[in-house]
Amino acid sequence: MTRTLIRHARLATLQGPEAWGWIEDGALLVEGDTLRWVGDDASLPPDPQADREIDLQGALLTPGLVDCHTHLVYGGHRAAEFELRLQGASYEQIARAGGGIRSTVAATRAAGDDELYRLALPRARALMAEGVTTLEIKSGYGLSEAHEARCLAVARRLGTELPLTVRTTSLGAHALPPEFEGRTDDYIDAVCRWLPGQQAAGLVDAVDAFCEGIGFSVAQTQRVFDAARALGLPVKLHAEQLSDLGGTALAARYQALSCDHLEHLSAEGIAAMKAAGTVAVLLPGAYYFLRETKLPPVTALREAGVPIALASDHNPGSSPALSLLLMLNMACTFFRLTPEEAFRGVTVNGARALGLHDRGTLVPGQRADLAVWDVDHPRELAYRFGHNPCRRVFVAGVEIPR
Repeated sequence: MTRTLIRHARLATLQGPEAWGWIEDGALLVEGDTLRWVGDDASLPPDPQADREIDLQGALLTPGLVDCHTHLVYGGHRAAEFELRLQGASYEQIARAGGGIRSTVAATRAAGDDELYRLALPRARALMAEGVTTLEIKSGYGLSEAHEARCLAVARRLGTELPLTVRTTSLGAHALPPEFEGRTDDYIDAVCRWLPGQQAAGLVDAVDAFCEGIGFSVAQTQRVFDAARALGLPVKLHAEQLSDLGGTALAARYQALSCDHLEHLSAEGIAAMKAAGTVAVLLPGAYYFLRETKLPPVTALREAGVPIALASDHNPGSSPALSLLLMLNMACTFFRLTPEEAFRGVTVNGARALGLHDRGTLVPGQRADLAVWDVDHPRELAYRFGHNPCRRVFVAGVEIPR
């Protein structure tokens, strides 16, 4: 098993009493895909028996980034709707007129599997270029048994053919497809029937739903969660984005991995998330793109000790962003997160939102997903935007060609 010694790096370990888990002149010993030793360079064991040594000459080394909420697999785009919103139409008005998610569903169904992969590939690579080593991809643009399975299979293919961990989430309860118009409960029944087949085919790691006035009710969401629980699948939820329906409290009763968006989250919802250990995933790209004014309750989440993650929410309708670094800046600027809170949101807390506890920090025993940056301190990653200082990336201990 190959042993790699990385020396003379500024380390943001995100562990320990120091802010950022900071080590000014640090070293790492990687054995295979795992971190075996982390500490001050001066404290290295006398004979680390490394097969190779890398001197980073003072560059910043952090955990690889985690984008824990994306909708990366879809056909078409929705630039025309962007223009309509600028002319005064709301997201909800566009959706109710047959635009929004339904327009992307039509384009996705019309695209073949290879075309969907061809479209998703550069999106994934754009995120990887900024140090993303773990990525969640939701379905939700097929909205039929066959098309949802196709989208999940494309997401799995990305994880197989790229040096990247891809976690897949089934989001059949994303919107009502046209063939089920007026039959929302029948559609929820169908979504629940699809889940065993998706699981049997190895296509799904978690189950999500859009609990909202233009999506699905709390009662309908509960039926999806019951179906997921029967299969042993964890759940997540698009919750309290446009209104407070109480979806977060429901999700917490199912020990949801995360609740995402949360602009209208109540104090009761925060308490439920805290009790359940559910991660709050904030999506500043959608907040910005939809020109929202209702801020998520960051101070209350912070005071309650609810873990906060950030994600790109890449999708064609409300956050066509492909920069997790930009999300750091937006989270600090719009939501008043500190740079360290924001960075933890795309590392350790992002991993936790996916149910992954083997990455996101630099400590022995963790997976060796690493990013090397041409900056002096990680606060610079939140400070700058329109700039990519990522120099090198390691996935499971293997350096990825750039």
